[in-house]
Amino acid sequence: MATKKTAMFTLTERLTLAAAADPTASATIDLGSYVDVGDRQAIQVHSVDFIYQGNTGSLHVNASMPNNSSALVQVLDLNRGGLVFANDRALIASGALHLDGNGGYSSEADLYPDNFGKGADDGRFVVNDALYVEATIDGTSVAATNITVRVNCSIVTLSQKDFMAIAIQSTAADN
Repeated sequence: MATKKTAMFTLTERLTLAAAADPTASATIDLGSYVDVGDRQAIQVHSVDFIYQGNTGSLHVNASMPNNSSALVQVLDLNRGGLVFANDRALIASGALHLDGNGGYSSEADLYPDNFGKGADDGRFVVNDALYVEATIDGTSVAATNITVRVNCSIVTLSQKDFMAIAIQSTAADN
């Protein structure tokens, strides 16, 4: 289906959220240098990691988020303008961090890119020129909380049929 052109590499983006000022944030990861329609070149997303931190790199997240709060984050290959339901075809990965009333916390990544494949061959193929990161946080007195998204991916060349099928699916998901 795909021929790898590069080894795996990592793209990162950081979002800063503060519920008192603005509980949502969004960012774009530009893929224009990696995706080439003429050469049927796409990005294969192997995994996505979410790192939650306080308002500085050394401050633990539970110091910036109050008890009984949550931070939600999603990576999409189409710009939906906010968080989406799990059945949206544009959704690549999502995660959440929950803090309970006793100061305990739990983190979950409830969707990994097409993790049904075999080893290095699994992943989500992206033919769009950007990835979109959406995040929100709830809680009443939150200091700045940072979410770093790490996208592990590689550049691949797809067959003409596969590239067209992915492009058509992406276009259909846009409607």
